[in-house]
Amino acid sequence: MIYEYLLKTARAKGSCFLVLLDPDKLSPAGAARAGTAYQKAGVDGILFGTSLMLSNAVDRTIAALKRGFKRPVILFPGSAYQVSKKADAILFMSLVSGRNPNLLIEEQVKAAPAVRDSRLEAIPTAYMLVESGKLTAAAYMSHSVPIPSDKPDIAKAHALAARYLGMRLAYLDAGSGAQNPVPDRMISEVAGYSGLPVVVGGGIRTPEQAAQKARAGAMAVVVGNALEKRGGFRAEEYARTIHYK
Repeated sequence: MIYEYLLKTARAKGSCFLVLLDPDKLSPAGAARAGTAYQKAGVDGILFGTSLMLSNAVDRTIAALKRGFKRPVILFPGSAYQVSKKADAILFMSLVSGRNPNLLIEEQVKAAPAVRDSRLEAIPTAYMLVESGKLTAAAYMSHSVPIPSDKPDIAKAHALAARYLGMRLAYLDAGSGAQNPVPDRMISEVAGYSGLPVVVGGGIRTPEQAAQKARAGAMAVVVGNALEKRGGFRAEEYARTIHYK
């Protein structure tokens, strides 16, 4: 079970280190190289997905990625069309911070038969966008207003409602290319109040910032753009700080 693997890894290491890869920025050949590098660096899992996908080589890219990466590859879909049998699991997300019915339930209904047929492990996830200082692709594509970064109570109430609805993760996301990451206070309070494991991503640019999110109570810390822009060379530094136990 991938969900149990994430929890167990976080208990053992302090927090999980997940890397977010964008299908539109990675060729199969590049994925093979990235998989090998991230395996060696100590990455615990890879999230694979984007807000708007243009690539038609998702299956081939994931297959190439998994040749060198032997830990879980988890889909992070922006729509029902981003389901691939080549992955190990999928974050079956509902955008609970928004009020757009398309991303609360409609895309999930469209995706459900494909997820069932794929035999992917589906991890019910409460996805929450958090204000980051700029308009991100996730906010634009979802037609939703992010939770104000200085209002942790709003995030706490959403996460608690998600737990009562049966969701198993709370994903706090400032969005790809965010100006500011999710505040440590919000991470800590959401985790403590809702009882859900918290995944946090967006705007994390340094290993030191990643360490702060881990120690604030994040079960998993997600890094994407910061590694893309540096060619992934700092992955080992992130692993050392996120794995603080």
